[in-house]
Amino acid sequence: MRWHYVMRSVGAIAVCIGLTMLFPLVFSVYYDDGSAWPLIQSMTIALAVGLTIFLIFRRFNQPYMSHRNAIAIVTIGWIAATLIGALPFFLSGTFDTFTDCVFESISGFSTTGASVLNDIESVPKGILMWRSLTHWLGGMGIIVLSLAILPFLGLGGMQLYKAEAPGPTPDKLTPRIRDTASALWRIYLP
Repeated sequence: MRWHYVMRSVGAIAVCIGLTMLFPLVFSVYYDDGSAWPLIQSMTIALAVGLTIFLIFRRFNQPYMSHRNAIAIVTIGWIAATLIGALPFFLSGTFDTFTDCVFESISGFSTTGASVLNDIESVPKGILMWRSLTHWLGGMGIIVLSLAILPFLGLGGMQLYKAEAPGPTPDKLTPRIRDTASALWRIYLP
């Protein structure tokens, strides 16, 4: 297994998730709800860790991604996304324990919709936006979202798609994986 390649891909995923925290940050600043600082801290941690990992392993390039590498990227990518996604909840003090924060993050990225919150209206709007964004990202599929971004970074996409798709052979929505990701973006964005 090419762990350098796997870690470089996970670093890119961490950076992408960190950048998505800009949207809830805008909500937090607009509503002045006090969650801007935890979002800034979370975004900084995600970007610092993601960029560090990506830059450390950037010189290791592999022209073909094996199925084992793709499975490792999906697995470690989901774990990284969950931990990064839990940071805004934890740093804002929305939940009592880090376990609750991780549960809320997993719930969002897996789109189960479960929550440990009793009073959602009392949560700052920036954090609620982050919670909603995790559900949206989970609905799109973190790996499908990154299919449009990772090829620009020189990382393969079809192996990730196969690793993420259920069943023995994934049916393609369109002949090219980039076209599939673009079609999904057009559906989700309006």
